[in-house]
Amino acid sequence: QVQLVESGGGLVQAGGSLRLSCGASGIIFSFNAMGWYRQALGKQRELVADISAVGTKYADSVKGRFTISRGNAKNTVNLQMNSLEPEDTAVYYCYAASQRTETTYWGKGTLVTVSS
Repeated sequence: QVQLVESGGGLVQAGGSLRLSCGASGIIFSFNAMGWYRQALGKQRELVADISAVGTKYADSVKGRFTISRGNAKNTVNLQMNSLEPEDTAVYYCYAASQRTETTYWGKGTLVTVSS
């Protein structure tokens, strides 16, 4: 069974930085794409960043502040978040997409809280 586990969330002051990490277990092949969504209280889930063989893409609201990268270990992804703003407060979900299994897998989420 494929599992994605996020880490690195927490409480930070505005202007600070956090680094989220996500690792997968239970899979032997590589995902085609990995990334992060977030959901703030009372809002819809939105794409934050995605990385694939094509390249990277970011939500307009995080461009220049967040950087997504693949980890050194297989099927891991990181999200470096700098210059955090209170509006970045949300639960951040890692996802991984596989064309082989035609499935998108999700982590349980990690809470990021940015205080003003």
